[in-house]
Amino acid sequence: MSHAIVETEEHHDLRAAVAALGGRYGREYFTSVVRDGKHTDELWAEAGKLGYLGVNLPEEFGGGGGGITELAIVLEELGACGCPLLMMVVSPAICGTVIARFGTDAQKRAWLPGLAAGTTKMAFGITEPDAGSNSHRLTTTARRDGDDWILTGRKVFVSGVDIADATLVVGRTEDARTGRLKPCLFIVGRDAPGFSRRRIAMELAAPEKQFELVLDEVRLPADALVGDEDAGLLQLFAGLNPERVMTAAFAIGMGRYAVTRAVDYARTRAVWDRPIGAHQAIAHPLAQAHIELELARLMTQKAASLYDAGDDAGAGEAANMAKYAAGEAAVHAVDQAVHTLGGNGLTSEYGLASLITAARVARVAPVSREMILNYVSHQTLGLPKSY
Repeated sequence: MSHAIVETEEHHDLRAAVAALGGRYGREYFTSVVRDGKHTDELWAEAGKLGYLGVNLPEEFGGGGGGITELAIVLEELGACGCPLLMMVVSPAICGTVIARFGTDAQKRAWLPGLAAGTTKMAFGITEPDAGSNSHRLTTTARRDGDDWILTGRKVFVSGVDIADATLVVGRTEDARTGRLKPCLFIVGRDAPGFSRRRIAMELAAPEKQFELVLDEVRLPADALVGDEDAGLLQLFAGLNPERVMTAAFAIGMGRYAVTRAVDYARTRAVWDRPIGAHQAIAHPLAQAHIELELARLMTQKAASLYDAGDDAGAGEAANMAKYAAGEAAVHAVDQAVHTLGGNGLTSEYGLASLITAARVARVAPVSREMILNYVSHQTLGLPKSY
């Protein structure tokens, strides 16, 4: 019981069950899907049937009644098997959480059962071409027209729009009292008139594609607005903290996969009459990478448990730290794994080289490590802002 100190028996069993599922698919399945330009539909469907995609959603809507803690375990274990499901970060973690916490009863009934079962997918659009990490500069605006909303703007780096039934879009509405713009969340169906997408070419071997979205006077019914028009930032961060926790789990899973492959290689590859793993120059950096991943996992568990306990402020700090630590640990782990294999580390056969690009994603998305350092320096250490 290696995780008895911080994980319950139930969590331990969940890890083992998900690892068994991931092991049946593995890296080969993942790379063949990418090569053929397909999606991880089979794995997604099976994970949904087994109840893993909705472990964090309320039981009354078909979910598992758990929290981000359980959902992060699922993603980490699939990643450790070499077949992570990126849409888990978006569909159940961000969109499912926001709708479960702030949606109307009708919205919950309409969306949560499908999100929990995996039969419905939802994308999430926040980043804009000119705003970057500055969510106060978002220019996608929503204005009232009778009972309807009219949404206009652009989004970039939106994952999986081609396979999503709808996209949860962050727009801004004008506050009648102050005239200032405040963030609001809208559900936009994939076929809404005026809603178009363009694929962004990426140097990234992933089944999930990235898109730029254009919202050209998209007319939405009143019930497309999720939650209270005045709750704005609270609702937004209810989605962003789980996103950071899940990104950390994604990165940790990837790092674990890389280290496992490197350790297997170092244990069996003999060059001077003994396995290369017997040499400390090979063994110690892998041990270090393992330690860094374990430390990142601890902070991820802390962030998830704070979030699930309803401590949004505490979860915000811990989720940012977890995302930072996991991104750094994953990049280091992948780099060391590739280095351990030498030339073989760059071959298609061993499948580690594609992780070099993939690991960097956790450093820049959903928020850059510099913005996290800003957050910690201002919020935690109380240092003044430079912007």
